[in-house]
Amino acid sequence: MGNGSSKAAVHLSRTQEYQQATSDYARLRKAEQEKTVRLRALRLTKEAADREAADEAAAAKAAAKKPTSKRRKASAGAVRQT
Repeated sequence: MGNGSSKAAVHLSRTQEYQQATSDYARLRKAEQEKTVRLRALRLTKEAADREAADEAAAAKAAAKKPTSKRRKASAGAVRQT
């Protein structure tokens, strides 16, 4: 009978190790998912801020390039009256 109880003890030990490993894996997987969600939120926030900054820079650049109204030069053939 000693052999049968030894097999039962080994089986119980392996079952406990399996349950512990499964529990550890689930805990690590959950932590990884939470980290992924947090990092994704940070990335999306940064991308939105970068887009907004780029839009503002483009608007400022467009405003700076806007031509100012210049006086037209008289053509060479036109007679100037004074």
